[in-house]
Amino acid sequence: MQEIVLQTNNLTKKYKNFVALDHANITIHKGDIYGLIGRNGAGKTTLMKTVTTLTNKTGGSFSLFGSEEELTESKRRIGCLIESPAFFGNLTAFQNLKYYAIQKGIVNDQQIEKVLKTVDLYKEKNKKFKNFSLGMKQRLGIAFAILDHPDFIILDEPINGLDPIGIKEIRDTLKKLNEEEKITILISSHILSELYLIANHFCFIDKGRILKDLSKEELDLECSKCIVIKTKEVKKAAVLLEKEFKTTNYKVIDHTEIRLYDFLEDIAKINKIMLANDVEITGIFESGISLEDYFDSLIREGVKEC
Repeated sequence: MQEIVLQTNNLTKKYKNFVALDHANITIHKGDIYGLIGRNGAGKTTLMKTVTTLTNKTGGSFSLFGSEEELTESKRRIGCLIESPAFFGNLTAFQNLKYYAIQKGIVNDQQIEKVLKTVDLYKEKNKKFKNFSLGMKQRLGIAFAILDHPDFIILDEPINGLDPIGIKEIRDTLKKLNEEEKITILISSHILSELYLIANHFCFIDKGRILKDLSKEELDLECSKCIVIKTKEVKKAAVLLEKEFKTTNYKVIDHTEIRLYDFLEDIAKINKIMLANDVEITGIFESGISLEDYFDSLIREGVKEC
């Protein structure tokens, strides 16, 4: 059975009358790169701060490595980059990490050199932090997070503001940590297309509520090819699909659209049956749902449920 690294049970955080995290349930297994997707202010950072005890929970519970009580010991197995460490501009990359290594009780300089090599900053170890690009600063932050050999790292928006080259460098670094160092990763972003390239599991959050939790394979299925049927009579159209085609493999979107995942070769036949039964069709075509559209549809559905 795969080891559970982090599990939350109805985890809640309130600030007076504002609910920042609303009964959140997630499970992260050993070896996962778990992508937490949400708009700015969706609750991503609050969740991360709560499970690292940077802020106190209001309700619910969580466990790290199977333990709810021995969090002090479990936290030693975690590295995080939620609020960027205060690196000193006039110190080099090595000197900055040395400063924090001393605080962590790390006396072996080889460990500092190892993490610099891991994040591909070894050649710049004597370069002053103030002369680093944003991408290099983010990679130094990741080096800080893995300084004391964690089994699990938590990274809040590490690609935010980076150019394509910087994003690729972070992506390559995280893949290396996961595949070679066997580190489990929780990473947040509002850019689903970028997380899709590295994560194997995805959790969508909005207004503090978990909207969807699914594997990469399940996400691919959700975004698979379909027939889009545009009509204001979605209920009548849905009944016809079930009656004439014996299928329930469809999804109603926004009360004006049906996405049918069967019978992709039968667009003309579907259109003919709809017209014969006085269902006005304003559009019918084959389509695949983009990751961004899928994200948007989850948010719209979440708003309706509130």
